[in-house]
Amino acid sequence: MELHLLISLAIIHSVALASPGPDFALVVKMASQESRPTAIASAVGISVAILLHSLLSVTGVSLLIKSSDLLFVAVQLIGASYLGWMGIGAIRSTVSQWRSKASSQHLDNDNHLGLSIKQGFFQGLYTNLLNPKAMVFFITLFSAMITPDINFITKVSAVFIMLTLSLIWFIFIALVLSKPLIQLRVKRASPVINLVTGIVFITIAIIIVSGVI
Repeated sequence: MELHLLISLAIIHSVALASPGPDFALVVKMASQESRPTAIASAVGISVAILLHSLLSVTGVSLLIKSSDLLFVAVQLIGASYLGWMGIGAIRSTVSQWRSKASSQHLDNDNHLGLSIKQGFFQGLYTNLLNPKAMVFFITLFSAMITPDINFITKVSAVFIMLTLSLIWFIFIALVLSKPLIQLRVKRASPVINLVTGIVFITIAIIIVSGVI
Protein backbone atom coordinates (compact mmCIF):
# COMPACT_ATOMS: atom_id res chain seq x y z
CA MET A 1 0.00 0.00 0.00
CA GLU A 2 1.32 3.46 -0.98
CA LEU A 3 0.86 5.20 2.37
CA HIS A 4 2.40 8.52 1.31
CA LEU A 5 0.13 8.62 -1.72
CA LEU A 6 -2.97 8.04 0.41
CA ILE A 7 -1.92 10.75 2.87
CA SER A 8 -1.41 13.22 0.02
CA LEU A 9 -4.79 12.27 -1.42
CA ALA A 10 -6.47 12.77 1.96
CA ILE A 11 -4.91 16.22 2.39
CA ILE A 12 -5.96 17.38 -1.09
CA HIS A 13 -9.49 16.08 -0.64
CA SER A 14 -9.78 17.69 2.82
CA VAL A 15 -8.83 21.07 1.37
CA ALA A 16 -11.34 20.61 -1.44
CA LEU A 17 -14.10 19.69 1.05
CA ALA A 18 -13.46 22.81 3.12
CA SER A 19 -13.58 25.06 0.05
CA PRO A 20 -16.85 26.98 -0.55
CA GLY A 21 -19.02 25.37 -3.23
CA PRO A 22 -22.48 23.98 -3.93
CA ASP A 23 -21.99 20.99 -1.59
CA PHE A 24 -21.04 23.18 1.35
CA ALA A 25 -23.79 25.71 0.59
CA LEU A 26 -26.42 22.98 0.39
CA VAL A 27 -25.50 21.38 3.72
CA VAL A 28 -25.45 24.77 5.45
CA LYS A 29 -28.88 25.55 4.01
CA MET A 30 -30.28 22.14 4.97
CA ALA A 31 -28.77 22.11 8.45
CA SER A 32 -29.94 25.62 9.32
CA GLN A 33 -33.47 25.29 7.92
CA GLU A 34 -34.44 21.62 7.90
CA SER A 35 -34.62 18.83 10.48
CA ARG A 36 -31.42 17.16 11.63
CA PRO A 37 -32.22 13.81 9.91
CA THR A 38 -32.85 15.62 6.61
CA ALA A 39 -29.61 17.61 6.94
CA ILE A 40 -27.65 14.43 7.68
CA ALA A 41 -29.34 12.71 4.74
CA SER A 42 -28.17 15.49 2.41
CA ALA A 43 -24.64 15.08 3.78
CA VAL A 44 -24.80 11.33 3.13
CA GLY A 45 -26.17 11.97 -0.37
CA ILE A 46 -23.21 14.21 -1.20
CA SER A 47 -20.80 11.61 0.18
CA VAL A 48 -22.39 8.82 -1.85
CA ALA A 49 -22.03 10.98 -4.97
CA ILE A 50 -18.36 11.50 -4.12
CA LEU A 51 -18.03 7.72 -3.74
CA LEU A 52 -19.54 7.24 -7.20
CA HIS A 53 -17.24 9.88 -8.71
CA SER A 54 -14.27 8.15 -7.11
CA LEU A 55 -15.28 4.73 -8.42
CA LEU A 56 -15.95 6.06 -11.91
CA SER A 57 -12.61 7.87 -11.93
CA VAL A 58 -10.53 5.00 -10.59
CA THR A 59 -12.09 2.62 -13.13
CA GLY A 60 -11.61 5.06 -16.01
CA VAL A 61 -15.32 5.46 -16.81
CA SER A 62 -15.31 9.21 -16.10
CA LEU A 63 -12.30 9.65 -18.36
CA LEU A 64 -14.17 7.91 -21.18
CA ILE A 65 -17.12 10.26 -20.67
CA LYS A 66 -14.86 13.32 -20.77
CA SER A 67 -13.08 12.05 -23.88
CA SER A 68 -16.38 12.00 -25.78
CA ASP A 69 -17.19 15.61 -26.69
CA LEU A 70 -20.89 14.96 -27.27
CA LEU A 71 -21.36 12.95 -24.09
CA PHE A 72 -19.41 15.37 -21.92
CA VAL A 73 -21.34 18.36 -23.27
CA ALA A 74 -24.59 16.54 -22.47
CA VAL A 75 -23.36 15.87 -18.91
CA GLN A 76 -22.37 19.52 -18.52
CA LEU A 77 -25.71 20.84 -19.74
CA ILE A 78 -27.69 18.45 -17.55
CA GLY A 79 -25.59 19.37 -14.54
CA ALA A 80 -25.79 23.11 -15.23
CA SER A 81 -29.56 22.86 -15.64
CA TYR A 82 -29.97 21.13 -12.29
CA LEU A 83 -27.69 23.54 -10.44
CA GLY A 84 -29.41 26.51 -12.07
CA TRP A 85 -32.82 25.15 -11.11
CA MET A 86 -31.68 24.67 -7.52
CA GLY A 87 -30.26 28.20 -7.49
CA ILE A 88 -33.46 29.76 -8.80
CA GLY A 89 -35.46 27.85 -6.20
CA ALA A 90 -33.23 29.19 -3.41
CA ILE A 91 -33.55 32.77 -4.62
CA ARG A 92 -37.32 32.43 -4.97
CA SER A 93 -37.40 31.23 -1.38
CA THR A 94 -35.45 34.34 -0.37
CA VAL A 95 -37.90 36.65 -2.15
CA SER A 96 -40.83 34.81 -0.57
CA GLN A 97 -39.33 35.19 2.92
CA TRP A 98 -38.62 38.89 2.43
CA ARG A 99 -42.16 39.51 1.18
CA SER A 100 -43.54 37.60 4.14
CA LYS A 101 -41.55 39.70 6.57
CA ALA A 102 -42.50 42.92 4.80
CA SER A 103 -46.18 42.08 5.05
CA SER A 104 -45.78 40.66 8.58
CA GLN A 105 -47.37 37.39 7.46
CA HIS A 106 -45.07 34.88 9.10
CA LEU A 107 -45.66 31.21 8.43
CA ASP A 108 -45.10 28.48 10.97
CA ASN A 109 -41.44 27.65 11.43
CA ASP A 110 -40.52 30.67 9.32
CA ASN A 111 -41.34 29.10 5.96
CA HIS A 112 -39.80 25.80 6.94
CA LEU A 113 -39.61 23.65 3.83
CA GLY A 114 -40.20 20.40 5.68
CA LEU A 115 -38.21 18.26 3.25
CA SER A 116 -38.23 14.53 3.91
CA ILE A 117 -35.12 12.47 4.59
CA LYS A 118 -35.40 11.00 1.09
CA GLN A 119 -35.62 14.45 -0.50
CA GLY A 120 -32.64 15.63 1.50
CA PHE A 121 -30.60 12.63 0.40
CA PHE A 122 -31.36 13.05 -3.28
CA GLN A 123 -30.76 16.80 -3.23
CA GLY A 124 -27.31 16.08 -1.82
CA LEU A 125 -26.70 13.23 -4.26
CA TYR A 126 -27.72 15.18 -7.36
CA THR A 127 -25.97 18.39 -6.32
CA ASN A 128 -22.60 16.67 -6.34
CA LEU A 129 -23.19 13.92 -8.90
CA LEU A 130 -24.55 16.29 -11.57
CA ASN A 131 -21.81 18.86 -11.04
CA PRO A 132 -19.41 18.44 -14.01
CA LYS A 133 -16.73 20.35 -12.11
CA ALA A 134 -16.76 17.63 -9.45
CA MET A 135 -16.30 14.99 -12.12
CA VAL A 136 -13.37 16.88 -13.66
CA PHE A 137 -11.80 17.31 -10.22
CA PHE A 138 -11.87 13.59 -9.52
CA ILE A 139 -10.65 12.69 -13.01
CA THR A 140 -7.71 15.06 -12.60
CA LEU A 141 -6.93 13.92 -9.07
CA PHE A 142 -7.08 10.19 -9.76
CA SER A 143 -5.33 10.44 -13.12
CA ALA A 144 -2.42 12.25 -11.50
CA MET A 145 -2.15 10.15 -8.34
CA ILE A 146 -3.75 6.76 -8.99
CA THR A 147 -1.74 5.59 -11.97
CA PRO A 148 -2.27 2.16 -13.62
CA ASP A 149 0.69 0.67 -11.76
CA ILE A 150 -0.92 1.34 -8.36
CA ASN A 151 -2.06 -1.88 -6.72
CA PHE A 152 -5.71 -2.78 -6.11
CA ILE A 153 -5.57 -2.42 -2.31
CA THR A 154 -4.29 1.15 -2.62
CA LYS A 155 -7.06 2.01 -5.09
CA VAL A 156 -9.72 0.62 -2.76
CA SER A 157 -8.15 2.47 0.17
CA ALA A 158 -8.16 5.70 -1.82
CA VAL A 159 -11.87 5.40 -2.58
CA PHE A 160 -12.59 4.53 1.06
CA ILE A 161 -10.66 7.59 2.26
CA MET A 162 -12.60 9.88 -0.08
CA LEU A 163 -15.90 8.53 1.22
CA THR A 164 -14.91 8.58 4.90
CA LEU A 165 -13.56 12.14 4.86
CA SER A 166 -16.65 13.35 3.02
CA LEU A 167 -18.99 11.73 5.53
CA ILE A 168 -17.06 13.10 8.50
CA TRP A 169 -16.93 16.66 7.16
CA PHE A 170 -20.48 17.08 5.88
CA ILE A 171 -22.16 15.20 8.74
CA PHE A 172 -20.16 17.33 11.19
CA ILE A 173 -21.54 20.49 9.57
CA ALA A 174 -25.05 19.02 9.56
CA LEU A 175 -24.85 18.07 13.25
CA VAL A 176 -23.46 21.40 14.41
CA LEU A 177 -25.78 23.69 12.45
CA SER A 178 -28.88 21.59 13.09
CA LYS A 179 -28.69 22.06 16.85
CA PRO A 180 -31.94 23.74 17.97
CA LEU A 181 -30.15 26.67 19.61
CA ILE A 182 -28.02 27.35 16.55
CA GLN A 183 -30.99 26.96 14.22
CA LEU A 184 -32.88 29.49 16.31
CA ARG A 185 -30.02 31.97 16.15
CA VAL A 186 -29.60 31.72 12.37
CA LYS A 187 -33.34 31.74 11.62
CA ARG A 188 -33.24 35.45 10.88
CA ALA A 189 -30.41 34.86 8.44
CA SER A 190 -32.38 32.27 6.44
CA PRO A 191 -33.10 34.68 3.54
CA VAL A 192 -29.41 35.56 3.32
CA ILE A 193 -28.38 31.89 3.44
CA ASN A 194 -30.85 31.08 0.66
CA LEU A 195 -29.67 34.07 -1.38
CA VAL A 196 -26.00 33.09 -1.07
CA THR A 197 -26.86 29.47 -1.88
CA GLY A 198 -28.81 30.56 -4.94
CA ILE A 199 -25.99 32.81 -6.15
CA VAL A 200 -23.43 30.02 -5.70
CA PHE A 201 -25.53 27.50 -7.65
CA ILE A 202 -26.43 29.91 -10.47
CA THR A 203 -22.86 31.20 -10.78
CA ILE A 204 -21.48 27.68 -11.16
CA ALA A 205 -24.23 26.85 -13.68
CA ILE A 206 -23.32 29.93 -15.74
CA ILE A 207 -19.62 29.05 -15.62
CA ILE A 208 -20.38 25.53 -16.82
CA VAL A 209 -22.62 26.72 -19.67
CA SER A 210 -20.13 29.43 -20.72
CA GLY A 211 -17.47 26.75 -20.99
CA VAL A 212 -19.69 24.66 -23.27
CA ILE A 213 -20.69 27.50 -25.62
